[in-house]
Amino acid sequence: MGGWRTVISAPVKGAIYGDIIGSAFEFEPIHSKKFRLISEKSRFTDDTVMTLAIAKALMESSEDYSDLSEQAVYWMQKLGRKYPDGDYGQRFLDWIFSQNPKPYNSYGNGAAMRVSPVGAIARSVEEAKKLSRMVTEVTHNHPQGIKGAEVTAVSVFMALDGGRKAKRGISEYLEANYPGIRGIYENGGLQETYVWNETCQGSVPESIQCFLESLNYEDAIRNCVLLGGDADTMGAIAGAIAGAYYGAKLPNDEPLELLTSELREIYEEWKWFFLGHESRIH
Repeated sequence: MGGWRTVISAPVKGAIYGDIIGSAFEFEPIHSKKFRLISEKSRFTDDTVMTLAIAKALMESSEDYSDLSEQAVYWMQKLGRKYPDGDYGQRFLDWIFSQNPKPYNSYGNGAAMRVSPVGAIARSVEEAKKLSRMVTEVTHNHPQGIKGAEVTAVSVFMALDGGRKAKRGISEYLEANYPGIRGIYENGGLQETYVWNETCQGSVPESIQCFLESLNYEDAIRNCVLLGGDADTMGAIAGAIAGAYYGAKLPNDEPLELLTSELREIYEEWKWFFLGHESRIH
């Protein structure tokens, strides 16, 4: 059973690690993969807070997830208001503090960075898509925002579910079903000319490619930092998929030590909650 808890929690842990490691480089890119993973500049950002908000929403929702959208709104607002200094976009920050929150047609990559818990607990690709939409369209109801989150959730699901063949499976599935977002991996390699981009269509494909070209979990995060883009969010996206595939393995749990006790408690709760999903072990 302990091994299963490690598997099911790895995408969320991977997203948190990727966010915290990438946070030191978002506006200070480095042109080498040789850097300290954690420094005095490292911190958790909105990517971690919203990932844990979605995890909490899934844990608190009904068994059939019929109220998942409402739970997502509640927990994103609740945690967002407690941690308002996490580099949120202004429109999302306004949404967090709104008394009547409505979707605002966004296609920003905030849709994708928070969705890893969905991919972790989904039992099928179709369920990953359904749950992803439910937690995404409450804010990011633009087709590209919905697509970016869906692609990330499906990739996490397939990375957990497909064993060592998952990389090929993810690549082939995305090529067949989402040709409009292939982006960087059309050219078969990471682009040296990539520039900072906070849209789903301008960062999700690149984040996935950072995973596809990685040698291990840590290498996937270093790939994201090397691109010189939205490093914390791309680290969260690639980190979630790489965590699902490799396990979120670093020399120590130092990134988790940067969380508040409340956020750490939600993460620990997530590790123990979904005892009904044992069939996901591979």
